[in-house]
Amino acid sequence: MRFLCLHGQGTSAAVFRSQTAPFRSRLPPDYTFDFVDAPFPCKPYPGIDLIYPEPRNFSFWRDPSVPHIRAAHTWLLDLLNRSGPYDGAICFSQGCSLISSFLLYHAAENPSAPLPFKLAVFICGGIPLPVLEDLGLPISLRAWDISNHTGRLLLSTAANLHAKAANPSSIKPGVSLWDEVPAEDLEHDPSEEPPSSDVYGLDFSSFPEDLKIKIPTVHVYGAKDPKYVASMQLVHFCEENRTRTFDHGGGHDVPKRTHVSERIAELVEWAAEEAQRGGVGKV
Repeated sequence: MRFLCLHGQGTSAAVFRSQTAPFRSRLPPDYTFDFVDAPFPCKPYPGIDLIYPEPRNFSFWRDPSVPHIRAAHTWLLDLLNRSGPYDGAICFSQGCSLISSFLLYHAAENPSAPLPFKLAVFICGGIPLPVLEDLGLPISLRAWDISNHTGRLLLSTAANLHAKAANPSSIKPGVSLWDEVPAEDLEHDPSEEPPSSDVYGLDFSSFPEDLKIKIPTVHVYGAKDPKYVASMQLVHFCEENRTRTFDHGGGHDVPKRTHVSERIAELVEWAAEEAQRGGVGKV
């Protein structure tokens, strides 16, 4: 199997290659991975340079508006034409936003055309609300408020956590940096099960079933991630019987603990087998 791997905003292909190494090493040797830098240079994600001192970092768009996101889809199509085909996509954060929004527009505008991927693995990602609004889903004021609040909280939390990481003496043994994020700062209760309807201000009853993402999808998220809400919303835009979810227990990052990496690898293999059983093409 061949995977296109897309990183988060403010990082790079090299960073994502390193972040995903623990679970990729547990996948079959005939699985290959193509890591690609996003098109726009940008400032590093807060604190990422403390862990990965890459000289350049990238973003898939300069502004999370529909015209900029659609331009990123054009960039993606060009990449697929030049370097594809790919069996699946593995993505993190903004990379998830790119792939999920691309698949939704594909369903809306080219429903009879074959999909460019047979499966997708989303790690800590969601769909930008402007995209959903453009596709006809009413976006409540509550949903906008939550999205804006969690976006600001993610950036401030990441900066604070990585500032602590720069000072090892401030880190408590056996305590994850994300464990110290106050629960009251989050828009969700990490101890509760994800909601099944009205997901944080989005009413899915008015969203057409034909626009849902119909390939097998894996959703990896962290209960302590400020953007957990967006991950939960993305799950609802995928077909329930072709979806698997996994809470890695941490924050907005690619987990590396052994048992977590093993579980992610198992889920990637599940998606590959499901794609083959579903008749969406040879895997």
